[in-house]
Amino acid sequence: LGPNGAGKTTLMRALATVVKPAGGTLTLLGHPVHNRADLHTLRRSLGYLPQHFGFYPRFTVREFVEYLAWLKHLPKATIPDAVQHAIDRVGLTAKADTRMKTLSGGMLRRAGIAQAIVNNPAVLLLDEPTVGLDPEQRLDFRELLRDLGTDSCVLVSTHLVEDVAVACTDVILINDGQLVHQGTTDDLITHGGPDDPGDSPAERGYSALLRRH
Repeated sequence: LGPNGAGKTTLMRALATVVKPAGGTLTLLGHPVHNRADLHTLRRSLGYLPQHFGFYPRFTVREFVEYLAWLKHLPKATIPDAVQHAIDRVGLTAKADTRMKTLSGGMLRRAGIAQAIVNNPAVLLLDEPTVGLDPEQRLDFRELLRDLGTDSCVLVSTHLVEDVAVACTDVILINDGQLVHQGTTDDLITHGGPDDPGDSPAERGYSALLRRH
């Protein structure tokens, strides 16, 4: 959690092994990310949804998820079942054979999550997954995040405090690339006071921590 420009996307890209950290040590699932020999094994255990993800507009949802399953080196015989399970999990069963270019913003996000979970990842990285969604779509998305968290460690990057407060168990607050706070979502609430900006206890806690930083 953090404001725009805090370094959230850079951190997520490093965790997804898209970019190399400029310094320090990064270890995921017991594997050092700087060790190229471990990257292939590590990436098989990751799922990643960038804030802006590319797709072929004429692909159907099923074709899109199948293509990503192939890129992730899933065994050929397991791909059809894995793809169907991922599509069902995100609530796109009825849209499986619909072209990607015709989907709404919320459905596109769900298709993006389907490709991210098709390999049943141990760690699922979602960068700003609710940006651009209307209030009803965000409510649906929060429910989906809670469901995904029963099987995987889900790390969500966002500047929308309420998404964290409602859907997450733990929060790491960063600003200017620095750790500001780490704790539970309940801890976040305790830092706010009635004079801090925000429409909810979580937002007031967020504002108070940033102001102290």
